[in-house]
Amino acid sequence: MRLIYFLAALIILTSLLLTTTSAAGATLPGCPDSCGNLTIPYPFGTQSGCHLPGFLITCNTTYSPPRAFINIGNVRVNSIDLSAGSAVVELLVARDCYAPLQLSTNIPQTWADFTGLPYAFSNTRNKFTALGCSAIALNYRFGQTNSLSYTSGCIAFCSELSSVINGSCSGIGCCQTAIPRGLQRVNTILQSTSNMNLTWTFSPCSLAFLIDTDEYVFDVADLADFYKRTTVPVVLDWAVGNNQTCLSAATSPDYACGDNSYCSNSTNAAGYSCSCQTGFQGNPYLSNGCQDINECEDPETSPCTNICENTIGSYACSCPHGYSGDGKKSGKGCNKTTTKFPLVQTVAGGGLGFLFLLLGGFSLYWFLKKRRMLRLREKFFNQNGGSLLKQQLAAREGLAETARVFTAAELKRATDNYSDSRILGHGGNGTVFKGILPDTNRVVAIKKSNLVDGAAAQVEEFINEVVLLSQVIHKHVVRILGCCLETPVPLLVYEYVPNGTLHHHLHRRPGSLSWEARLRIAVETAAALAYLHSAIARPIFHRDVKATNILLDEQYMAKVADFGASRLIPMDRAYITTLVQGTLGYLDPEYFLSGQLTEKSDVYSFGVVLAEMLTGLTPLSGERPPEEKNLAIFFLLKMKDGKLQEILEPRVRTEGGRLQVEAVADLARRCMRLKGEERPSMREVVAEIERARRPPAAMLDPWEGRGEVEDEESENFEDSETRFLSSRMTRVLSEEGTTAYFAASATGDESLDQHIMLSLEMQR
Repeated sequence: MRLIYFLAALIILTSLLLTTTSAAGATLPGCPDSCGNLTIPYPFGTQSGCHLPGFLITCNTTYSPPRAFINIGNVRVNSIDLSAGSAVVELLVARDCYAPLQLSTNIPQTWADFTGLPYAFSNTRNKFTALGCSAIALNYRFGQTNSLSYTSGCIAFCSELSSVINGSCSGIGCCQTAIPRGLQRVNTILQSTSNMNLTWTFSPCSLAFLIDTDEYVFDVADLADFYKRTTVPVVLDWAVGNNQTCLSAATSPDYACGDNSYCSNSTNAAGYSCSCQTGFQGNPYLSNGCQDINECEDPETSPCTNICENTIGSYACSCPHGYSGDGKKSGKGCNKTTTKFPLVQTVAGGGLGFLFLLLGGFSLYWFLKKRRMLRLREKFFNQNGGSLLKQQLAAREGLAETARVFTAAELKRATDNYSDSRILGHGGNGTVFKGILPDTNRVVAIKKSNLVDGAAAQVEEFINEVVLLSQVIHKHVVRILGCCLETPVPLLVYEYVPNGTLHHHLHRRPGSLSWEARLRIAVETAAALAYLHSAIARPIFHRDVKATNILLDEQYMAKVADFGASRLIPMDRAYITTLVQGTLGYLDPEYFLSGQLTEKSDVYSFGVVLAEMLTGLTPLSGERPPEEKNLAIFFLLKMKDGKLQEILEPRVRTEGGRLQVEAVADLARRCMRLKGEERPSMREVVAEIERARRPPAAMLDPWEGRGEVEDEESENFEDSETRFLSSRMTRVLSEEGTTAYFAASATGDESLDQHIMLSLEMQR
C-alpha cells in the first residue's frame, strides 16, 4: 500500500515539473526570449525561424541596454501584450516652433507606415492630437487604390492662457479626434497661423501627434513644455493569419493557435488572435503553450474548503465522509450531516426541490433576459432620438410613410443577421448591407452608421437630418426610406441602386461608358446637387461629392448617395467648422484652409469628377509620375498648356467633338478655381452641360488636325499655388514601402508661406 502511495506521489510530482517547465517557455526552443529589458514572446522573434511572418523584432545591441525595433525599421517597441494582442511603440511628434526663439528643429510633417505588416493603429486607445494656440493639423491615410480616401483634422487656437482648461481638448489650446478602424499608415501635416507672435510667451510651438490616451491627459503646462518631447507612446493592435478569419484558418496547415486555446477574429488588425481556454495559462501561439492551472496546489488560494482535486482545465471540490455541501469556498462549503428523515424522504424531497429550482431558475432566466433586452432596446431608442422622431412624425402629416421606423428584428432578418455576404461596401461613415424587407420583399440598402454623439444637440441634429432627407424626393438623389434606433449604432434604410458606382465603371471597367452616357450622368449629378443647394427650404451641402458616391441604377441613371458627411445649412448659406471632412483629391482647398463650408465646395468636387470622366484617371495615385499624381493639378496644367488632347480617355477623344469636349473641360477648370466666388453655381453647371449635350454641328468636328489652344483665362491661373499643391502631394505620395518606419521633413519652401498667406487672406 505504501508503494502505491509513493508511485502516485511520484507521478503527480513529475507532472507538476513538466507543466512548470512547459509553461515557462514563451518562445520556440533555442530562440532568444528578450531584447534588453523587453520580453519577446512568440509569435514575435529576433531571428529567422523564431517568429511568424511579419513579426520580426530587430534587437539593436549598440544601445545599452539593447533596444527592440519592429521589423528592420526604426519604430522602437516599449512593450508587447500577448493577451490583449497589442504593442506599445514610440512615434515622432510633429512640431512648428516660433522661429525667433530657436527652440528646436521644426518638423512640420511626420508619417508612419505599417502597410504589409500585421499591425494597425488601435482606434480605441489612440487619439490624433494637436497642441498650441495656432495649430492646424491634418491626419490622413491611403485607400485601397492608393487614393487618399479618409481625412480628419484638428485645429487648436487660443489668445490668452486663462482660456485654456486642464484636461480639456475641445479646440482651445488642445484638440483631439478619433482615428478609423484598420488604419495602417498615418501622415501628419502641421501648419501654424501667423498669430504665434502674439502667443509665443506661453505657447512657443504648435504640435501634432498620435498618442495613447491611457498615457496622456492634457495639462496647461504642456503648451510651454511639450515640445521638448521628440516621441510619444502609440498603441498598435496586431493579429496573425495574414487576413484570414478563424473559420478559414482552422483548416489551414499554418493555423497559429496551439492546444487548449481558442481563436477570435480581430476587430482592428487584419487576421485573428489566440487565447488560452479557461483553466489554462501560457502562450497560446505555441503548440503546447497553454498549460493546465493547478488550482489545488496552494491551500491558501485553493477554491475548495476541504478536498480539492485538480482536473484538466478545471477542478473538483468534495467533502469528507460525514459532511455535506459543495465543498467550495464561494458556495455552501462542507457541513456536518444530521439525519432527521428517512433516506427515501430525503432523496425524494431533494429531487423535487432540485426540479422546482431548475424550472424556476429557467423561467426566471428567460424572463429577466427578455426584460433586459426590452429595456436595452428602449434605452438605445431614446438615446438615439426615438422620442424626438416620434414627435416629428406626429407633427407632420404623411411623414410616417416616407420616414418609417423599423425594428431591430426586421433589419436583422432582412440582412440575414448582417451576414458578410450581404455587405455592399464600406465608407467613412459606416457599412452598407443589402437587405430584403420581410413584409414587402423589397430590396433595400441598410447602412450601419457610426455612433451618434449622445449629446442632446447632436441627437436632435441627427433626427432633424433624417426627417429632412426623407422629404428630399428627387429622381437623381438616393432616397432614404427610414431608420432603426433600437441598436447601439443607428441604422439607415435607403433605396437599393443595383449597378454600382461611377468609380467602378470609370476605373474597374475603363472605356465601358460612352461619351454620351458620361454627359448624361454629369448633368443628372449636377441637377441633383443644384436641387440640394437651392431648391429646398434648408439647403444641403453634400461635402463628399466623388465618383464612389454617384450610383447607377438599372438604366444607368445617376443617383447621388452617402449624405453621412452632409450639413444642413441655415439661411446665411455658410458654415464654419473646426473639423474638415471630405476625400483628398476631391477636397476644396479653400474649404480646407478657411474652414468655411459653402455650396462652392461641392462645385469644386464636381469639377474633379468631370476631369475624372474626361481622362479616366483617379484623383490621386502614387503609381503615376510625380507631375501626374494629383489629377486636379495635372488637368489644370494641361489645360493651361493647351494639351488637353494628350490626357483624354481614348473613347472620349473618339466619340466627342473637339469643341464639345473642350467646352466640358473648360467648365471643369472653372469649377476647380481656387476661390469659390469665381466658380459657377450648380444651376449654371447644369445649363452649360445641357448646352454641350446638344451642340451645333461645328462643335462636333473631330480631333484630327487640332492645333494647340490658348487658354483665354490663363492669366488667372496661379502657377505658384498649383506648383505648391503639386510638390506637397508628390512628396506625400512618393513615400512608399512596406517596411515599418516613420520619417520627418522640414522645409523652408517659399511656396508654403505664400499658400498660408493665401489661406489667411481668404479667411478674412
